[in-house]
Amino acid sequence: MAAQRKVPALAGELAAEFAGTMILILFGVGVVAQVAGGGIGDHDSIAWAWGLGVMLGVYVAGRISGAHLNPAVTIALAAFKGFEWRKVAPYCLAQFLGAFVAALLVRWNYTEVLHQADPNLTIKTQGVFSTLPGNGTLPVDEWGAFRDQIIGTAILLFLILAITDAAGTPPAANLAPFVIGLIVVAIGMAWGTNAGYAINPARDFGPRLASFFTGYGGAFRDQTGYLYFWIPIVAPVLGGLLGAGLYQALVGRFLPKEDAPEPGRIPAQDTPETVEARRG
Repeated sequence: MAAQRKVPALAGELAAEFAGTMILILFGVGVVAQVAGGGIGDHDSIAWAWGLGVMLGVYVAGRISGAHLNPAVTIALAAFKGFEWRKVAPYCLAQFLGAFVAALLVRWNYTEVLHQADPNLTIKTQGVFSTLPGNGTLPVDEWGAFRDQIIGTAILLFLILAITDAAGTPPAANLAPFVIGLIVVAIGMAWGTNAGYAINPARDFGPRLASFFTGYGGAFRDQTGYLYFWIPIVAPVLGGLLGAGLYQALVGRFLPKEDAPEPGRIPAQDTPETVEARRG
């Protein structure tokens, strides 16, 4: 029998990031399409579906790539947790592509519903695919949204590092992805007003690009005509660095070093080693 060709490690990690981010967006963008296009559901169903999408995406990719699913997470882990900088650009590209493909699937599946709700594919349903300041209706300007995205992503990264730091008190029995999903639900319920809690450049830009290619001519602008697309890219990266830095300064540096986790990994499953380490 011919020996199987071994897939390069980085290729497997990128495939996992693509798949995990695709799962995240299928649920996240899908639920917004259902609410905005079909009138089924509300803010809470959106928050829960995004959180469940994150949880499922982390379960898909966690064992292989660490399940970053978010360029802000990848960059923060490289800056503060030893993730290899050479992998940052490939990881981010895989995440963007996963989000793009998932959004195309949602756009295709909900074609009839979206065209009935918004025949001209305007700002009315643009929020299905990408975020807007004040969710397109409230009096929040671009810089208010920029501030909001820094704060929201800082909260996300601070808590992700707390949840996944093996030197602290991480969830047992493979529950880290579940808890991370709950973090996203909580952010959506508490920090969703000003800018729609993108907190993830891939989550926003991938679907935004997909909507632009499928008829949303104003996809890169907000309701005022401002070229808004860069804010949910830059602000989450800055917020992620801020949140990860604060965690390291306030908590991480005081924890015992001998139980430090593998760099850049969000554990999706226990191994005999991690179980034994928790038993002490």
